[in-house]
Amino acid sequence: MRRVLFVCTGNICRSPTAEAVFVRLAAEAGVGHLVSADSAGTHGYHVGEPPDARAQAVARARGYEMSHLRARKIVPADFVAFDLILAMDRGHHEVLGRLAPPAEARKIALMLSYARRAQTLEVPDPYYGGPGGFEHVLDLLEDAAAGLLDAVRAELARGPG
Repeated sequence: MRRVLFVCTGNICRSPTAEAVFVRLAAEAGVGHLVSADSAGTHGYHVGEPPDARAQAVARARGYEMSHLRARKIVPADFVAFDLILAMDRGHHEVLGRLAPPAEARKIALMLSYARRAQTLEVPDPYYGGPGGFEHVLDLLEDAAAGLLDAVRAELARGPG
């Protein structure tokens, strides 16, 4: 079992979208039972709220459902509970690096480090823009989630050790 946590600022746009995409891709690949995913924010601005309606609409149009997700803030226990903690941008990566216990900092990476086609390492925040920004974010996250799934599957095939 591999546990992955996706992290953005308020946990209502980028990270829940990444979670929904990764969970579906893992299920479609037949390894959904071998992975666990969650998402969180570096800040508690929207704790308890569902993902942004615009993010949900764009995701739903491509077959991803995330209306059941609720925003939460990252907590210290997350650094132990998850095998991989993926930041949506460098700012999140920096915050996570400050929050992580030294022994757990190696688990933190940028989500787009798994992308195959993206020309950037940061998923831009679509919150203050229009629907096109949410489409772009979903394009980036689909690319990165596919690469992440390949990496996780390879790791699972190698086994423990």
